Amino acid sequence: MKTASPEELRELFLFEDLDDEKLAWLSLCGTVEEYPADGIICDQGEPAEFFYVLLDGEMSMTQKVRDHSVEVSRTDRPSTYGGAVQAYLGDKIEQRYQHSLRATRPSRVFVLPARKFAKAVRKWFPMATHLLEGVFFGMTNARRVVDQRERLTALGTITAGLTHELNNPAAAAARASAELGDRLLGAQKSLADLAAQGVDCTHLSALVSLRPALPAPPAGRRSPLEVSDAEDELGDWLEEHGVTDAWDLAPELVAAGIGTEQAEEVARAAGEHLPAAMRWLAEVMEVTQLQAEISEAMGRITALLDSARQYSQLDRASHQRTDLRVLLDSTLTMLKRKFGEGVTVKTVYDETLPPVPVYAAELNQVWTNLIVNALYAMQGSGTLTIRTARENDYALVEIGDTGEGIPEENLGRIFTPFFTTKPVGQGTGLGLDISWRIVAGRHGGDIRVESLPGDTRFQVLLPLTEQEEAPAPAGAPGP
Repeated sequence: MKTASPEELRELFLFEDLDDEKLAWLSLCGTVEEYPADGIICDQGEPAEFFYVLLDGEMSMTQKVRDHSVEVSRTDRPSTYGGAVQAYLGDKIEQRYQHSLRATRPSRVFVLPARKFAKAVRKWFPMATHLLEGVFFGMTNARRVVDQRERLTALGTITAGLTHELNNPAAAAARASAELGDRLLGAQKSLADLAAQGVDCTHLSALVSLRPALPAPPAGRRSPLEVSDAEDELGDWLEEHGVTDAWDLAPELVAAGIGTEQAEEVARAAGEHLPAAMRWLAEVMEVTQLQAEISEAMGRITALLDSARQYSQLDRASHQRTDLRVLLDSTLTMLKRKFGEGVTVKTVYDETLPPVPVYAAELNQVWTNLIVNALYAMQGSGTLTIRTARENDYALVEIGDTGEGIPEENLGRIFTPFFTTKPVGQGTGLGLDISWRIVAGRHGGDIRVESLPGDTRFQVLLPLTEQEEAPAPAGAPGP
């Protein structure tokens, strides 16, 4: 059985500070194994029985992410290690390999049994062992707690935005509803006045049936000057026909689309009772407008609730084929309050992109995290661009902003848990980590980032098909 001599072990930076006794013990307890190119050194999920140190050759570390194998790193540097790296924790955790190691070319590896490695660490470095245990369990607990808080914070943001958006149409509907009662009473009173003036049933019937049959108002939105001219024209016409409160009625009638052409129709039906008929018509038209306002407000509320339902996916299966445009639009609706007047939103959707098999509610959290980060980067002014496209066998969702960009030295760290560039108290550093785990861990996809001042793009790649085994797209960041 081959082993590494104490002298060879001393050449490795991992062991260079150990004394002769410790090096001799390692040499006695360990062995040297040779692996051919593509040889599996250890496999993720198997019981962690050995600690591996590269002597020469090259090996890669990979992790399985929802049945997809993602290469985390590749190195030919002697002394690089892997395998049972947490053996020092003993039975405090389940000891299984957290990654796979594979020789990418013929390699020699120093192999130390996990129980021997654990014994050496605990005996030779007792204080370091306690510190490592504290860091491991502390980070695990903190990550779980902050992860939950991050989700609750996102939920609070969405809830506040939805409440704000619902408040406007709800208030408009309530206001219109309150006015509607008064206008209905006014219309009834005006109709009673017509009857009291001796208008016979034939004329009353003609007036009542006339209102829906009036010529349609001019198409399109009129300018303030055009509205003013129409009011003057109608006011003059009403005065000429003996309507005493002509200038009070004219604005209401013009707002409802009534002009001189429509007034002529009323005059033919009302005869000598035109003043009372115009007052009744003004009340009826106001009722119609209020009904339209209520209908529009309720439609807006329904649309917002539909967006909220799309966002939360409460009434849908957790995993199904979904149109990404629907998810993105619902997220934009939920976050509308955060945009501000200085932010322009541009959507460029690939109409040919098919529905994608996804966990929709979880992906909406990804869109939320990326869009909120983009808005923070732009500081209230800029262009937010949402783009979808197809890239080989993946659906691409790109979220871009015109903010100041991500410094080059931070690009390799942005997916690291707890790393944040925001001031203390404003960011947890878990938004992108959560997004990475959802995209890569749950969907077998990838997140890429490109950043220059004024042009930062996060690109999310999602498989278009459900496959048991498929390589993830290149460029996946480390966990």
